Amino acid sequence: MDILRFGVRFISDSVHGAGYTTRLCFAAIGRFHRVLRRFKMVLEQMYVCGIKPLPVVVIVGIFTGIILAYQTGLELDRFGQREKIADIIGIVLAREMGPFITGLILTASVGAAMAAELGTMKVSEEIDAIEVMSIDPIDLLVMPRVLALTIMCPLLAFVVDIVGILGGGFISESQLQIPWTLYLRQVAESLETPAKTLPLPKDLFTGLLKAVVFGLTIASVGCSAGLRASGGALGVGRATRGAVVIAFTLLIIFGYYMTWFFYP
Repeated sequence: MDILRFGVRFISDSVHGAGYTTRLCFAAIGRFHRVLRRFKMVLEQMYVCGIKPLPVVVIVGIFTGIILAYQTGLELDRFGQREKIADIIGIVLAREMGPFITGLILTASVGAAMAAELGTMKVSEEIDAIEVMSIDPIDLLVMPRVLALTIMCPLLAFVVDIVGILGGGFISESQLQIPWTLYLRQVAESLETPAKTLPLPKDLFTGLLKAVVFGLTIASVGCSAGLRASGGALGVGRATRGAVVIAFTLLIIFGYYMTWFFYP
């Protein structure tokens, strides 16, 4: 019976949390038109979401390209197809790895920080004080964070694409004896397929759109977890851990379904 009650409570909490997060996400999107009123806060959050994680994003992006090129290049070299490494690097980074790696980094840093900040405000009753002063906490606290991360995530994903391609090019020339000019030309050729809606390569457009969805998801989950925190410092810790786990899971699920939608 204890296991049954635990299962029922877990399902109930999960459904309630999903509903609350979805409502919070749409509520924040509905307040995007108030961005000029919160312009300073949005800029501050863009700095926190985009500039502070930039060194980590660059380092991880470079070594992602290096590892991907090295491991894939070794296998391709066995079949005499080492020149195909440029095609693989360009497509994989632009379509999948760039936005996914960016999402993981931002989840572990920015999303967790959002949950901790708002969770601390919640358990210390600062959120209640804001509401007593007739200030909308979603407009003040959630909307700037959601908007900032939604903007900065695709920009950082593009940075990962660029530095990852450069890292792959370094390995291709030094280890696989593929000239830089040939490598870069093949990367450009691999991304020539145009998107239907924007003058961008389809793979790049798909990856950047994924990054937009990932940024929106990470911020919504982090803010939702923080606003639902309770139980003092222990509750803030639970909220932060839960935000990271849920965001990681959603990134994988959303990434799969978006790939399936664009590449049926």
